[in-house]
Amino acid sequence: MKTRHLLSAADLDRDEATAILDDADRFRQALVGRDVKKLPTLRGRTVITMFYENSTRTRVSFEVAGKWMSADVINVSASGSSAAKGESLRDTALTLRAAGADALIIRHPASGSAQQLAAWTAASGDESDPDSSGPSVINAGDGTHEHPTQALLDALTLRQRLGGIKDRRVVIVGDVLHSRVARSNVALLHTLGAEVVVVAPPTLLPVGVAQWGHVTVSHDLDAELPGADAVMMLRVQAERMNGDFFPSTREYSTRYGLSECRQAMLAERAVVLHPGPMLRGMEISSSVADSPQSAVLQQVSNGVHVRMAVLFHVLVGTDEAVSV
Repeated sequence: MKTRHLLSAADLDRDEATAILDDADRFRQALVGRDVKKLPTLRGRTVITMFYENSTRTRVSFEVAGKWMSADVINVSASGSSAAKGESLRDTALTLRAAGADALIIRHPASGSAQQLAAWTAASGDESDPDSSGPSVINAGDGTHEHPTQALLDALTLRQRLGGIKDRRVVIVGDVLHSRVARSNVALLHTLGAEVVVVAPPTLLPVGVAQWGHVTVSHDLDAELPGADAVMMLRVQAERMNGDFFPSTREYSTRYGLSECRQAMLAERAVVLHPGPMLRGMEISSSVADSPQSAVLQQVSNGVHVRMAVLFHVLVGTDEAVSV
């Protein structure tokens, strides 16, 4: 990777993204059959997770990834730290840098917070300075901006299920407006050569999405399903909505939910993804979520291996072989 941080999926070129996916597969293979899932790769390194929003999958998978690589993993949350007493994010970050953190993994409701953290914790005060000795920063989701490791694990899942990503047609459905998952996936899938279609009601599309240049916009889910190699359902993020973005959950489900009838429109080989947590019965029916076409739990498993690969790349570098 060009820098010691992973802040955006758009920062990765095709070779860098492919290298991370390849290493994720290597870590998965290295752990197969082990009674004790421990590799010495990050022994002596300190990894601190900073989660200012609720999380199950991302937080657990980063913690498991660090521990399986023998790193010392420490958790910091808004409610359990001095942030609850009014300490700023900058002061918390500088405190953790002074405490000896090798990597900071941040989830925060403010877009751009990961970039700010990288700048604040660079020893020189300049995030672009290659001589900086500050900790590596990994963006685990910043507001509605980006979630690059989710895009990487989705890409790994697609590669495993479909045999490749180039020229595959991926349909992303739902609350694109508030979705950092959608933004990172659009960027990474384009980099890897996929054709990306976003489907949503007009009120849940970002302004200017049609001018992104590498994405097709549609409001008709039924028209897009027959030609899809993969369908990625998004969570409706009610906690970020200030106002009415659709008339009712029933209408949303009728027009944009993935039901059994819509699943029947998909090719037999097509794969269904969801970043979780799923709103069953609204975004996706239980029968579809639990069907053989669904890769939801495979995404979770891949999340651990991808985050192991990301930690390896930012802390060890690409010149070292994966240590097993």
